[in-house]
Amino acid sequence: MYPQAVYMIILTTVIFCAAHFKPLEKHVALFVFVDSLYDPVNNNYINTITEYQRDVLCLIPPYLKPGVHNNECGVNFASAGALVQSHQGFVVDLDTQLSYFKKVEKQIRSKLGVREAKELISSAVYLFNVGGNDYLSPFTFNSSLYDKCSKKEYVGMVLGKLTQLSKLMGDQEIYKIGGRKFGFGSLLPLGCLPGTKILEQGNKGSCFEEVTSLMKLHNRELPKALQAIQSQLKGFIYSKHDLYASFSRRSENPSKYGFKEADLGCCGSGLYRGVYSCGGKRGVKEFELCDDVNDYFFFDSYHPTEKAYKQFAKLMWSGNSDITEPFNLKALFEL
Repeated sequence: MYPQAVYMIILTTVIFCAAHFKPLEKHVALFVFVDSLYDPVNNNYINTITEYQRDVLCLIPPYLKPGVHNNECGVNFASAGALVQSHQGFVVDLDTQLSYFKKVEKQIRSKLGVREAKELISSAVYLFNVGGNDYLSPFTFNSSLYDKCSKKEYVGMVLGKLTQLSKLMGDQEIYKIGGRKFGFGSLLPLGCLPGTKILEQGNKGSCFEEVTSLMKLHNRELPKALQAIQSQLKGFIYSKHDLYASFSRRSENPSKYGFKEADLGCCGSGLYRGVYSCGGKRGVKEFELCDDVNDYFFFDSYHPTEKAYKQFAKLMWSGNSDITEPFNLKALFEL
């Protein structure tokens, strides 16, 4: 039986494999931050309702897994949201993830020495994905913060976790200690997931416009924010993958990319299998499971399948400028 409640970590696994098992002139570490798109089960080691399992080998270790001591290849700090207010007490927010990174940097410096540690930190790639969980939270988990803000203000708070220069230049943050190469992704069509389409009342089959409007505003503002950071931080370079485009192409024309079903989740219950019941641990105990996950674009109510994530990862790694720009991740690793 296919493991329950899978939030695939395939993106970072494929990127890691490509970076370390294809010829590169030097070893390059990968550090991963923020939300459930990249979370390799960090949430399973905290007191949270958003616990899950995975079905893939995780080569970049989750920071919170006990007994993990080898950090020279990188660490995955990701949890299920950037804003502590949107998932109060249930996720490792970005501020906390950055404090964990500082601890890892000290461990690396102690183990390798100052010179080698500085070289590792400066050549590493720092991969972020911000927004998905925070924009879904007001409609599925906690609306208190969103109710007090305009859409523009809420998007500003989410993007602010990336763009506040103090987060990159502060005494204990990434840029200040030598990090220069950063990877980002735009948001996928959040309103068109099985778990959000069921929220669109009276218009069966339509995407949920309320969350879609937040996502579109975020995607318009993200390139501006990254260009502003680049203009102010000497040596700052980045890769931005258009996840919205790569996701939409597959959900709208699934057969072209090897999928038979792009409306229903493989695992869940209710309309579109959009009720987040996969695994039976979230209130609703009963759930359905498809016969062949490789036929499906969505695994559960909110996340694509391993097959889809592999395709995304390859585009992030070596996609050309129409989908990943101004550099792809392969170029960042080689710089």
